[in-house]
Amino acid sequence: MSTPLPDRAEALGLLARARPERLAELSPDLPPHSLLRGPEVGAVMVQGRQGGTGTPFNLGELTATRCSVRLDCGTVGHGWVQGRDKDHARRAAVLDALLQTERAAALAATVLAPLASDETARREAQARKAGATRVEFFTMVRGEDA
Repeated sequence: MSTPLPDRAEALGLLARARPERLAELSPDLPPHSLLRGPEVGAVMVQGRQGGTGTPFNLGELTATRCSVRLDCGTVGHGWVQGRDKDHARRAAVLDALLQTERAAALAATVLAPLASDETARREAQARKAGATRVEFFTMVRGEDA
């Protein structure tokens, strides 16, 4: 059974949220590529919405690193990651480009599937930790209320 190919936005999200050392472990060797836009550190404005649906407002700035590469075959890839890790941004950009080639299915199985599994485990651990502090409220019936 083959691993289904995620859409590009989903794949870019997984690459960006991956721990840099885990991404390097899963893809140790990068193919030859040229930099279109070298890894650059900057700031992006993060917007929020009250209640998730209200009018957008500027929440604050976030440090981000971006990179754009071109593989020898001409495929272009982009990577945006939170923080200042230039190697992470470059690796994400190269993998984005590779996911647009015939190697996509193999990379989905060897890189994206383990990253998705790691992310699921991380979220479940956070949910368990938050669940341990959950407080159940209840109301006792008083005698005169009966």
